Amino acid sequence: MKKRIIVGITGASGIIYAQRVIEILLTLPTEIHLIISDMGWKILKHEIKVQYDDFTELIKDLKNDRKVQADVIIHDNTNLFAPVASGSFPTHCMVVIPCSMKTLSAVATGYTNNLIQRAADVTLKEKRPLILVTRETPLSLIHLKNMVTAAEAGATIMPASPGFYNHPQSIDDLVDFAAARILDHLNIEYPHIMRWKGNNAG
Repeated sequence: MKKRIIVGITGASGIIYAQRVIEILLTLPTEIHLIISDMGWKILKHEIKVQYDDFTELIKDLKNDRKVQADVIIHDNTNLFAPVASGSFPTHCMVVIPCSMKTLSAVATGYTNNLIQRAADVTLKEKRPLILVTRETPLSLIHLKNMVTAAEAGATIMPASPGFYNHPQSIDDLVDFAAARILDHLNIEYPHIMRWKGNNAG
């Protein structure tokens, strides 16, 4: 069975991180279950200029690309009858990228009003890896407490915070850094990742 990965996109800035992670997953033998919130669609349209119809057509076209090894299933965020809403449907992991503070709050409190929230809740209760790529600054005490609660429940809190020790030359380099760390925590092997090899400068 291909590695089943749930990808949730919510209404926070940073759609470019989700775009890059999905691009990489498409080249690997995976089964991507993609869920985008209403605000996620609006941010996607605003930040990378993609409409709903364009995006779904792009996914269809990618399925015919020889480089693509993944299967992509797009779920309606209101469809709580989707297979990923049940723990009996085996998945390997889930990432919410970017993760809004609203979704973080829902995950921390077990509130499941849509499919992203329900799938995250299921991922936690089944003790599968859940990565929340939060994108907000500064953080209020409420945000921090919600992060602690979600982490105590088993989620990995991974702010979209790229490093600079690899001397990035472009925005793409920064996005690739964050994507690589996310893939690590999803237990996805991807050979084209720049890693720290130490500093012999002395």
